[in-house]
Amino acid sequence: MGIIPKVQGSKFKLKRAAPLALEPCTLHLNKGFTLLELIVVLFIVVLGFSVVGINLSSGNDATELKVAARDIVSALRFARGQALISHQETSVTLDLAENTYTVSGRDKVYSIPKAIDVTVVTAQNELTEGSASIRFFADGSSTGGRITVELGKAAWQIDINWLTGQIELDDTEASE
Repeated sequence: MGIIPKVQGSKFKLKRAAPLALEPCTLHLNKGFTLLELIVVLFIVVLGFSVVGINLSSGNDATELKVAARDIVSALRFARGQALISHQETSVTLDLAENTYTVSGRDKVYSIPKAIDVTVVTAQNELTEGSASIRFFADGSSTGGRITVELGKAAWQIDINWLTGQIELDDTEASE
């Protein structure tokens, strides 16, 4: 064993060092997680995300219906705006057999998913075999009408005011 000098005043006194005791420390042995604990936590997290994923995917039909209704409303508002700006009649024509619609003055044909049922109520002179139109006039008025899109039990109703041409979208229950 080593000798450690101890200073006292000007004299040195030698003292013998005590042996170093090596005992296991039991205070901080559990500083981590076991593999089993990590696997259980990861399993719970994955299970939670799968439940959220199932809930999100079940809303796809309702979302698809809402998107289709909003697209039609957008086309109707565009047609009304074009009629007001150009001072010419503009119409939105829905082909009920093909589930498509067009805006006069545009070449593009917009499609509605086949699973969605479309019903149109409009002026008699705007109905032709398999199609119906909503016409907007230069003063902002229209032929008026109602377009209903349905998918399962969900439905959206688009009302077009004949006097003002105002377009409103409402969520409704589909009739059985």
